Formats: sequence, C-alpha cells, structure tokens
Amino acid sequence: MLTQAGVRRTGMMNKVPEVTLSFWLIKILSTTVGETGADYLAVNIGLGTLLTDAVSLCVLLAAIICQLRQPRYVPWVYWLSVVLLSVVGTQVTDLLTDGMGVSLYLSTAVFSVLLATVFLLWYWRECTLSIHTIVTRPRELFYWAAILLTFALGTAAGDLATEALGLGFRLGVMIFGGLIAAIYAAYRFGANPVWAFWLAYILTRPLGASLGDLLSQSPEYGGIGWGTVNTSIVFLLVIAGLVAFISRARATTSSPT
Repeated sequence: MLTQAGVRRTGMMNKVPEVTLSFWLIKILSTTVGETGADYLAVNIGLGTLLTDAVSLCVLLAAIICQLRQPRYVPWVYWLSVVLLSVVGTQVTDLLTDGMGVSLYLSTAVFSVLLATVFLLWYWRECTLSIHTIVTRPRELFYWAAILLTFALGTAAGDLATEALGLGFRLGVMIFGGLIAAIYAAYRFGANPVWAFWLAYILTRPLGASLGDLLSQSPEYGGIGWGTVNTSIVFLLVIAGLVAFISRARATTSSPT
C-alpha cells in the first residue's frame, strides 16, 4: 500500500472529488445527459452513428488527457470527462446492440466481466479500490477505465431492464432508485464503504438512463415528451451550475483569510 511519504513523492493530490450530495446529483445528471446527448447527436443533428462515435471519442480523449495532466482535482475538467465518458459509454453499448445486433443479455454479461477484471487488476496492483487515494498514475488509469465500463454496463443493464424485460421507464427509475437507497441503507448499517460506493455508482447509470428516456421520449413510448434537446440542455445547465458552485466554494475555502 502507498504510504503518506509515498503519496508526497508522487507530486499528486487526490484527483477525485469528495463523495457528497452534489457528487451524486452531478453523477446522475451526467448519466442522463449521456443517454439523451448520444441520441441527440446521432439522430437530431443527423451525424449518424459512426461519425458521432468518432467525434465523441476524440473529444473524450482530449478531455482525459487534460484531466491526467492536472496535479489535483479540478472540478470542471473532472466533470467534463465524466459527462463525455457517459456519452461514449452509451454509444459503445448502442453500437453493439443496434449496429451489431449483440444481445443486451450478452453485452450486460460481458461488461460485468470486464469491469470485474479491472477491479481485480486494480486491487491486485494497488491493494485498494478506494477513490480517496487516486494519487498515482496507475490508480488514475484504473479509475477512469472502471468509470467507462460502469457507464457501458449501466447502459446495457438499464436497456435490458426497461426495454428487453419490459419494465418501462417509470418502473425502471423506481427500481434503480430503490436499489441505490437500499445500498445507502446498508452502508449506514456498516457495509463496506468501497463496495457500497461502486455498486451505487454502477446503478446511477441505469437510473440516469431510465430518467433520461422517461423525460425525453414521447408519451406514446411511455415518456413525458420533453425531447432530447430540452432534456440535454436543462441537465447540462444544472450540471454547469453545480460545478460552478463547487469551484467557487473550493476557491473560497483555499483562499487565505
């Protein structure tokens, strides 16, 4: 395990935000934007699946490189990376399902195995999966690989539940929201905080996807009918407002009195 002296030698501070209410709010909002944003780029703008995926991947790589070059947690860089990972994670699953005809049962199983493999390798090398010590390059790379896979897995699992199994968007929101609440209750009663965090993190993706579909899809498909444009704009504005608030609070806290 990395000692405090070892942490100081890396020259990095923790690159991940504290897990607060604002963290979960932005995470859920970003997953919804991933669902609606991917649909908007591919369908409404008319870029098509392949061009949309290529553009999103290039922008994501630029954001991740920027994130990796930061010596500490910078809110707007971090959350921009999360939003873009949400979009790309959604596109990966959609490409497999719609473009290649891969079953949602199979993609959910494959992404589960891949995510478990990342966690095993991460723990084997670092002896921890805690997000409170993302202070070395290997941990940071494992972290972002896990985040990408949680989005892809969450998209597949969410689509499997709401579409393939026919639960619908409203019931999907209630089920996944209830599971997250159950995990929080287990955490409060002494469950392992690391695993509670990652399980909740995975479930926020299908929760956000179900919420995005519920808000954006037309009533004939079981939605409210806001549309992907309005849903994406509203949620992006809320995310921007929350990130601006967090950045201002951090600047105020760190400034000398």
